[in-house]
Amino acid sequence: MRKINEIFYSLQGEGYHTGTPALFIRFSGCNLKCSFCDTEHEEGDWMSDEEIMAKAAQCPAKMVVLTGGEPSLWIDDAFVDELHRIGKYVCIETNGTHSVPDATDWITCSPKGAPVALKRIDEVKVVYTGGEDVEPYLSLPARAHFLQPCSCKNTKEVVAYILKHPQWRLSLQTHKWIGIL
Repeated sequence: MRKINEIFYSLQGEGYHTGTPALFIRFSGCNLKCSFCDTEHEEGDWMSDEEIMAKAAQCPAKMVVLTGGEPSLWIDDAFVDELHRIGKYVCIETNGTHSVPDATDWITCSPKGAPVALKRIDEVKVVYTGGEDVEPYLSLPARAHFLQPCSCKNTKEVVAYILKHPQWRLSLQTHKWIGIL
């Protein structure tokens, strides 16, 4: 059984896959307590893998995003393998403090100041709250490094930072801008 906060179908609003239709499986709970967290993820329902896979199989999107809270606390190789068996491309959005199954197709690491324990990262997406030193995150081996305004509140500051530090790319929470989940 896995504790699920919500499962919904929408467009990916952030990072590399922005605009891609996806099924989001939001897990409950997190091992970090970030002051800027914009997700109510403590509540949830216990669901079996069969129940989760039934919902995933009904979704027309190929991409599934495992998110949270912190999904790495809940998933394992068998879970990712089952999503692959039903034809899904499995992405995870994680704080990077725990390993994730090797078969995960795309790993988004959104580090929150804690040590990163991942062997592979496809994209780094740092939520910029303002003034913190984000340059150490450029040393994380990833295909892309994104800097994202905190809840769309400091976009001009992030744009100015990226213009001075062009190793970063801008990630916007487009789902918030256009009013979707």
